Amino acid sequence: MSDKGTIQSSMVETRKFPPPPEFSRAAHISSIADYEKLHKRSIDDPEGFWREVAEGCHWFTPFDKVVEWEAPFAKWFVGGKTNMSYNCLDLQIERGRGDHTAVLFEGEPGDVRKLTYNNLRDEVCRFANALKKLGVKKGDVVTIYMPMVPELMIAMLACARIGAPHSIIFGGFSASAIADRVHDSNSQIIITADGGWRRGSVVPLKQNVDDAVAKCPTVQNVVVLKRCENDVSWNDGRDHWWGDLVADESDVCDPEHCDSEDLLFILYTSGTTGKPKGIMHTTGGYMVYTGYTAKMVFDLKPDDIYWCTADIGWVTGHSYITYGPLQNGVTVMMYEGAPNHPDWGRFWDMVARHKATIFYTAPTAIRAFMRQGDDIPDGHDLTSLRLLGSVGEPINPEAWMWYQKHIGGEKCPIVDTWWQTETGGIMITPLPGAMTLLPGTATCPFFGIDAAVVDEQGVEQPANSGGFLVVRKPWPSMLRGIYGDMERYQEQYWSQLDGIYFTSDACRRDDDGNFWLMGRVDDVINISGHRIGTAEVESALVSHAAVAEAAVVGIPHDIKGQALAAFVALKADRSASDEIKRELLAHVVKEIGAIARPETIRLTDALPKTRSGKIMRRLLKELASTGEVKGDTTTLEDFNVIANLRESDEG
Repeated sequence: MSDKGTIQSSMVETRKFPPPPEFSRAAHISSIADYEKLHKRSIDDPEGFWREVAEGCHWFTPFDKVVEWEAPFAKWFVGGKTNMSYNCLDLQIERGRGDHTAVLFEGEPGDVRKLTYNNLRDEVCRFANALKKLGVKKGDVVTIYMPMVPELMIAMLACARIGAPHSIIFGGFSASAIADRVHDSNSQIIITADGGWRRGSVVPLKQNVDDAVAKCPTVQNVVVLKRCENDVSWNDGRDHWWGDLVADESDVCDPEHCDSEDLLFILYTSGTTGKPKGIMHTTGGYMVYTGYTAKMVFDLKPDDIYWCTADIGWVTGHSYITYGPLQNGVTVMMYEGAPNHPDWGRFWDMVARHKATIFYTAPTAIRAFMRQGDDIPDGHDLTSLRLLGSVGEPINPEAWMWYQKHIGGEKCPIVDTWWQTETGGIMITPLPGAMTLLPGTATCPFFGIDAAVVDEQGVEQPANSGGFLVVRKPWPSMLRGIYGDMERYQEQYWSQLDGIYFTSDACRRDDDGNFWLMGRVDDVINISGHRIGTAEVESALVSHAAVAEAAVVGIPHDIKGQALAAFVALKADRSASDEIKRELLAHVVKEIGAIARPETIRLTDALPKTRSGKIMRRLLKELASTGEVKGDTTTLEDFNVIANLRESDEG
């Protein structure tokens, strides 16, 4: 099996949930036959298909050609001139949405702000003019390091308006991480805030920027939003208050006519190992694809109140908080703080008060909510919701079922979406009005996506045989390279199979053509010649009634080569014991087989996560292998978790 790089997959899921008839009747894509017809056309005639989609956007100069492809380099909508900010704001106003709420913001302390599309455009234009006055020109990279407040969205749209690529850094990163990214992008300006709220405390954003700029002599200007009123140090001539800059600026700023292939933004990967990669996305293709996927995947309608709980510092926030939803003229909810402040009911209280209709979050968050008990969401009126979404990693079936029952009231379809920073937009997903859902599968490729499961030689695998997920044709929102390192771009994504995008994810496809993601290839462990995806073992553990969430990593083993180490957080009403460990080991054997039995299990109150909710498996692997954690922990949400894990017993 291992000589061809196939990956063993033993998980079986048979529960099926067809779309509610009333949802299908009103959906943009209302049947599987409609999906199959459109998908076939998008693969057989991609130029005709994407030309038609792109005509729904605004172009100052029409494009001459849909795509030029010379692997691994693509150009989309060649010769076209457009502007992302114009499509998100001005075009919506022209369509009569000017007085419609664009942004519905709630801060962690409870402050609420609403900006209409007219308001948002005015603020974007004022800040764009302020940036120009500071000397920012088309092509200059602008670094943004801010809390989740409307000004973060305003800053990125202002950059897009004047053709200055933005590089947004997640607010949980340290000064050294900021400095690395500023150096790599040669950015001369940073936009930040005095601080941001997180669990009732102030995150010192300006202080982090000051520490970073001490290592970045190229930075000439730092713009500071006054958010928390915390004391900050000040460098006259370099530092500028946001409010002072925009006070006298005009609310008119003509949008730059950007070439379709002009750089829209750089987004650095988290950099947990090695040098961070600056993923490049350009204007036209990314604009067309994010707008279209947002509309179809979330079935967006004019009066939707759409809430994606991600941070704009990650690609999900770029594509499906800002650029995708705003191109569809809907109301976008933004929340600044933690999901459990002041308690674990915060999200559900917000859904109920603001009447959110679409809710898009991560499986790690769902499992954290599960752990707190059913009574918290059950105590809130969530009937405004009509669609749920999942993003960030494969969602295990039991979390899917809990989400569907306790958040969706057993009436909301769930779009379990697979995509990456590199892909720019959603690639594999259900279309909620068309597809029968199975808990745990991302379902089918989106329009224009030619996805396949192959072995190491590129041979497509039969149904239910695990392999590597690849994409065989270009798509509009694909990354255009790694900033300053095109050799690394070719080596990392295009060298494994000639002319084919290698996702680095393990996957299988079932008899009905559904794609089941099994985790990163790095998370596929070779045990005695069997290649086991850790995501399936995690899913098996979480399907036990006592388990809230689990993380599984590979560790060296003298006989097997590698073995599995499991870290398990129990539900709040269950206590750690040797008996529960034995139950869990037996449960994994029952669900998958003896080959997947973890060598060790550690029971813990919590798993180490970033502020965005991702489990830091790298730290767990280090702890399980060496007993110590020496790697970068700056993005950890709670530093006590690692200390507690060191003290936990192995079993």
